[in-house]
Amino acid sequence: MPELPEVETVCRGLRPKLEGHVLISVTQRRPDLRFPMPPDFVARLSGRRIESLSRRAKFMLATLDDGTVLIAHLGMSGRMTMHDGLPPPHGPHDHVEFVTDAGCTIRFCDPRRFGLMDLTTTAELHRHRMLRDLGPEPLSGGFSPGYLDKALAGRRTPIKSALLDQKVVAGLGNIYVCEALFRAGVSPRRSAYTVPGRRTRKLVPIIRDVLEEAIAAGGSSLRDYVQASGELGYFQHRWQVYGREGEPCGHGAAPGGPNRACDGEIRRITQGGRSTFYCGRHQR
Repeated sequence: MPELPEVETVCRGLRPKLEGHVLISVTQRRPDLRFPMPPDFVARLSGRRIESLSRRAKFMLATLDDGTVLIAHLGMSGRMTMHDGLPPPHGPHDHVEFVTDAGCTIRFCDPRRFGLMDLTTTAELHRHRMLRDLGPEPLSGGFSPGYLDKALAGRRTPIKSALLDQKVVAGLGNIYVCEALFRAGVSPRRSAYTVPGRRTRKLVPIIRDVLEEAIAAGGSSLRDYVQASGELGYFQHRWQVYGREGEPCGHGAAPGGPNRACDGEIRRITQGGRSTFYCGRHQR
């Protein structure tokens, strides 16, 4: 599933094509995706100007000139594609299509239909069922060691599961939690309540660093994810732990430094139905 860096990358790619432009045509080719779409979906969007395109957690938010907000989630296999000028014929999984006054066609393709699109208003956005319980953005000032200390206090779930809880922090996903915990030297199996203190002071800036690096790299391309431009992300080439089961850990000082690299081995376990990759020697 696309995580925060992938969704942020898609938003950044779409902004020049959508912000300030009018939707002269909206085509809806099925009544539902993961959930039924609003019955007046096309009517409420057609002819409206998109004032801004932003992201909250893994959701894209398009705010229109009448206060309507389009909420979109890519799901497991969803992608947004852009076509300037005459677009190619639509495919069987191109479920929603937007055409702007600049002649750009943006299609939402979702073979598995785990994505979603819904409509709300700016006044009701914070109460929307998908957004109302979300924690702070990990790249915002609200996500601090002090905040995380309080959020983890008394939690006996593994720290990895706690960080994947969208009520604790919004937008973090499996890949980037694995990477951050590895860099911070924190075991994904460690009980969350034991992390506050020196570990959160190290972990919070590392989470930010991992996400910012991934955004700069265009995200990680897995299965169906591509940028809105059609390009692949390449952060997967920088993974230090994810997907490296059986490989040597190698974590340590730079070549020529005073410390030897960790000679442990990357392991894979399952937590909450998801694969976790970590080094039991380096991460404690």
